[in-house]
Amino acid sequence: MRKTGARSHPSRRVLLQHTLLLSALGWPALAGANPKPNPKPSAQRAGAWADWDTFAQRFLQPDGRVLANAQGQTHSEAQSYALMFALIANDRPRFKSILRWTEDNLCAGDVTTRLPAWLWGQQDGGQWGVLDSNAASDADVWIAYALIEAGRLWNVRRYRALGRSLAQRILAEETADLPGLGHTLLPGPVGFVVEAGQRWRLNPSYLPLQALRRLAAVAPAQTAAQWQSLLHSSQRVLIESAPRGFAPDWVLYAAGQGFVPDHQGEQQALGAYNAIRVYLWAGMLAPQDPAHAPLLQALAPMVERVAALGYPPEMVDSVTGVVQGAGGGGFAAALLPLLQAAQATQALAVQQQYVADHPPQPDAYYGGCLMLWGQGWMQGRYRFAADGQLLVPWGDPA
Repeated sequence: MRKTGARSHPSRRVLLQHTLLLSALGWPALAGANPKPNPKPSAQRAGAWADWDTFAQRFLQPDGRVLANAQGQTHSEAQSYALMFALIANDRPRFKSILRWTEDNLCAGDVTTRLPAWLWGQQDGGQWGVLDSNAASDADVWIAYALIEAGRLWNVRRYRALGRSLAQRILAEETADLPGLGHTLLPGPVGFVVEAGQRWRLNPSYLPLQALRRLAAVAPAQTAAQWQSLLHSSQRVLIESAPRGFAPDWVLYAAGQGFVPDHQGEQQALGAYNAIRVYLWAGMLAPQDPAHAPLLQALAPMVERVAALGYPPEMVDSVTGVVQGAGGGGFAAALLPLLQAAQATQALAVQQQYVADHPPQPDAYYGGCLMLWGQGWMQGRYRFAADGQLLVPWGDPA
């Protein structure tokens, strides 16, 4: 385990892959993890989502903590996704408990005063608590977004205030002004400056433009220029880090040189468990979003490759385009919105069948998340407006 302040997110990928491997064998009992089933909702609600209820039964503890791997650990990412799924499902009780656990355990009791710690689990002494206090900006973005949209859709003033406060903390602590690129979202506050003033390590999958666009829309006027610069740099990262149309998990940005493959990192410029979300977020952009058409064009080679293969590649070399392995049903589900947006009708049908034929293992948290994102989208349970607002059938029109 990396020490606080030196942690970088390739370690998260290792945890994810380890989890997927162990899930096929079944998780061990974890005394300290309190792996109890989450009770079923007592009454049908508007927007009820059976797949979310099943996911919650498997991974969500009664206190609002999501079990994200075989060690019984919890990532801030897991909490952020669970908040989004609960909001989409109009599941206020679970949303409240997930937020409470996140604030109490990852934010030292107050989300307005510190960013969520990215990793929580069993410590060396046997107690359960924060294992790494560094933050993960992708989780922070989705938590802030979920709070802002929950505040709007449910008319809860506190949620709106918490979301805006967290968004401002993201801007203050998880961004940097990169020469030639502008204000840019870093993967976290600490550990991503490779060479001071010269090289930074970035993660394209941490840049859901619809969520960033919404955070920018509700930001104070005095920070508007910074948010607009961040939106511009985010689109550049997504497109310029994938010159052959295949997103990498990690990429280096070098002053005076631009984006270069991250051959120094664990991924060796591969696109896999992180990068699959680049295609997911891009496919879910509103057609009126100014980044929609440029991203579809930039990622067209991935659409073409999936159509030719008939399955989602597990890993793609972002430099050579060479494919390694077949991804699971979660990977295929994550690609559905992009295939739909690209109007790749035949490939979409093939991948929908692939999803049906390759359900994630019951203990595969990450595959289950990708399923909820992709399948929920295809079922019309949510959409994003051009300004980033969350559109749900049970909510008022945007």
